[in-house]
Amino acid sequence: MKVKLIAIGLITGLCNGLFGSGGGTILVPGMVFLLGLEEHKAHATAIMVILPLTILSTLIYYKGSFFDWPTTLRVVSGGVVGSFIGARIFNRIPASVLRKIFGTFMIIAAVRMVF
Repeated sequence: MKVKLIAIGLITGLCNGLFGSGGGTILVPGMVFLLGLEEHKAHATAIMVILPLTILSTLIYYKGSFFDWPTTLRVVSGGVVGSFIGARIFNRIPASVLRKIFGTFMIIAAVRMVF
């Protein structure tokens, strides 16, 4: 179990640093399928794990001057509102529906990235 946790964390951190992604795409499936965590707990835990990863990546990206500040500020303002709404309705969504919504978003994102 300890090896699985470290492996999931390592892969997640690597993907977060390289792609700015990893929390949802790696952590949630890893915790659900490899660790047997319940869907809602996996999503909530992923959000908590993403925080320190994101802070570290942000500092490195900031140091390298990789930000487009006008875009960042606009997206953050909408993201804060969306995050609040999403967190408030999170517990009202059954795990089976949450899994389907999450899977659909991952498939759409994957197809858009490839084509």
